[in-house]
Amino acid sequence: MLTATPALEIEGLIKDFGPIASLDGRMVRVLDGVRLRADHGKVTVLLGANGAGKTTTLECAQGLQRADGGSVRLLGEDPAKASPHLRARVGVMLQAGGLPPSVRPLVLLRHVASMYSSPLPVDALAGRLGIDEFGAVPIRRLSGGQKQRLALACALVGRPDVVFLDEPSAGLDPQSRTIVFELIRELRADGLAVILTTHLLDDAQRLADYVYIVEGGRTVAEGTVAELTADTSAEGLRELRFETVPGLDLPPGLLPHLFHTEDEPGRYLVRGPLTALDVARLAEWWDACGVLPTAISLAPRSLEDVFLDISGRSLR
Repeated sequence: MLTATPALEIEGLIKDFGPIASLDGRMVRVLDGVRLRADHGKVTVLLGANGAGKTTTLECAQGLQRADGGSVRLLGEDPAKASPHLRARVGVMLQAGGLPPSVRPLVLLRHVASMYSSPLPVDALAGRLGIDEFGAVPIRRLSGGQKQRLALACALVGRPDVVFLDEPSAGLDPQSRTIVFELIRELRADGLAVILTTHLLDDAQRLADYVYIVEGGRTVAEGTVAELTADTSAEGLRELRFETVPGLDLPPGLLPHLFHTEDEPGRYLVRGPLTALDVARLAEWWDACGVLPTAISLAPRSLEDVFLDISGRSLR
């Protein structure tokens, strides 16, 4: 059931590692004031570059790490002191694995289900995720995508109220990704709080109700996808892609206020506050070069643009 009380609430989270984790023997502050809220019936996505602090944030939220400052409340409790009742209401899918290599998937899934008082039907869940197709194969022989589906099933079989999904679509083929996306949307419709991380920003844009971006151990941006990708100028930040012959050099003075590159041979990107006049200038340049693009697309600012803008600022 939906409730106004957040499923997960993090305020001012601080986490220090060391001295073993540092090269000079000093404490290292990995998290320095992270905030995050995840509500029931919503998909909350946490984004961050490698080393930004997202994994440590989730480990503190799950009770795997103890916070050194701030507060973490998971279903109203401190996860570092989690009761058995709380743990039974939380599902965790770890990308790193944690699956016993010599066990067979269906045996493992039934074992995990036996730990709960009212688990999901194992055969139905295995069929939905295609686990029944490799259910008798030892886990060590599974592909990365197959292990992902099994880890997801183990996180869901106990009927959790909150589920943490770490890179749930990593290594999946397009058909499996579609199945996982449909399942995540069903979890949201059923009132679960879904908290996920992904490096596939297109997936985040498709699934997220709310996004948090962490950088340098801090929450640096948050909002819905629409809010984060909103136009940043009167004209709006957009990207134009076109395909034509490779090796064309855009004259430096043609569109000096825009970023442009040939990101693949014959595939060009122009990004920035594009106007109709800019597009007209491009058309004149194509005509002067004697080329006609075989494909043209104009899109608004994407979540990837936002993420790259923030990552780029952190490097300057």
